[in-house]
Amino acid sequence: MIEYLAETGSTNTDLADRLVSGTHVPEGAWLVADRQVSGRGRHGREWFDGAGNFMGSTVVHLASSDPPAPTLALLAGLALYEVCANLVPDPAALSLKWPNDLLIGRAKLAGILLERQGQSVIVGIGVNLAAAPPIEGRETISLAKLGPAPDRNRFAELLQHQFAIELERWRSFGLDPALKRWQIAAHTIGTALTVRDDGARAIGGTFDGLAEDGSLLLRLADGTIRAIHAGDVMLG
Repeated sequence: MIEYLAETGSTNTDLADRLVSGTHVPEGAWLVADRQVSGRGRHGREWFDGAGNFMGSTVVHLASSDPPAPTLALLAGLALYEVCANLVPDPAALSLKWPNDLLIGRAKLAGILLERQGQSVIVGIGVNLAAAPPIEGRETISLAKLGPAPDRNRFAELLQHQFAIELERWRSFGLDPALKRWQIAAHTIGTALTVRDDGARAIGGTFDGLAEDGSLLLRLADGTIRAIHAGDVMLG
């Protein structure tokens, strides 16, 4: 159920092309690349293709009874958190940042990209196992900085297994348990955040948890709470 490619443009694009062509992509199947020449993150940003890192994608076929599709980013974050907590010397240093990052301290370790294709969502994940890319204005880190880099194929197997567990929980028990677990794994309530919306406006505040739909709750300086449904979130 894990297909490995030596090189491709983007595993997300590959799965999207298969879905558009009518090829059946079963849930639980993953496409993992040694190298991506056109990998991308949110808002079309280029994604580092370093050898030894994890770059892979899977598909979730949505049912009418499923929780909101955007919350698959939170689900993927939980899967990443559970896997990586067993691979770092200090699991307490790990934290999730809304909506799609896994951090060690203040440095980005992994990112998630959701892309909708009809009634399916492609979940793309990149994890810095062996090397960390430079990102302007951001700290980054790899697991290799903390000890021996995990074997990429073994990491893929662990993530495939944990994602399947989280997906079953998401469908069986609804969103509320996932939101509670996500908030426990996130940076603490009161953490200073800056949110930039699509118009690049900066909104400062502090983390106040998640709303019932999975949106970010930002407490502003005047004490009011604003629900953030989309945007780039930075610590500080």
